[in-house]
Amino acid sequence: MTSLDEKFNIYLDMLLEANSRMNLTAIREPDAIRLRHFEDSLKLLNCADFKDKKVLDLGSGAGFPGLPLKIAEPSIDLTLLDATGKKVDFLRSASAALGFPDVDCVHARAEEYAHTSARGSFDIVAIRGVAALSILCELGMPLLKIGGILLCMKGAASEVARCEAFGGRREEDYSYELSDGIIHIVIIVKKITETAKLYPRSWAQIKRQ
Repeated sequence: MTSLDEKFNIYLDMLLEANSRMNLTAIREPDAIRLRHFEDSLKLLNCADFKDKKVLDLGSGAGFPGLPLKIAEPSIDLTLLDATGKKVDFLRSASAALGFPDVDCVHARAEEYAHTSARGSFDIVAIRGVAALSILCELGMPLLKIGGILLCMKGAASEVARCEAFGGRREEDYSYELSDGIIHIVIIVKKITETAKLYPRSWAQIKRQ
């Protein structure tokens, strides 16, 4: 059986090789990837019980935080969503190499995916992005079951947003420190009511308002 360390090394090697051909991550040093991607992703395990949960990594890119979480907790029913085809191809190859044939790698835009049968089907939606919290709530909340949680990984500064407009209730933020001393936070939003069917709007509408 492949150990956790071996799986992370397989993932790292694949990421470094693929990154030489396409722009998966601006972080290219192995130690920095372990810190800023692997360690950072695994901090989400302190925010929720992931065991046997249906989890969506929205805007997964190179697989963060979804694949590190799956390595650490293999019982996760994981979906990786990204709008870029080449990145989704990498996610499929990486999932297969890591021994995760059950990982669903989806090529779609989040605002369109939320209007498919996937709507309201996830226990946890994790987003590691730079968009405003209001946008992350609009994209992520429709995909959650009632009682599910949205985990928005951010820099050190928290934000204010009307999560209630999308059926959510903001919980206490989770703040953590990486090994190099950098502080990040996770904004946690619990879904308490159904999200109005008009959300998420088209990306053009979201950008305008």
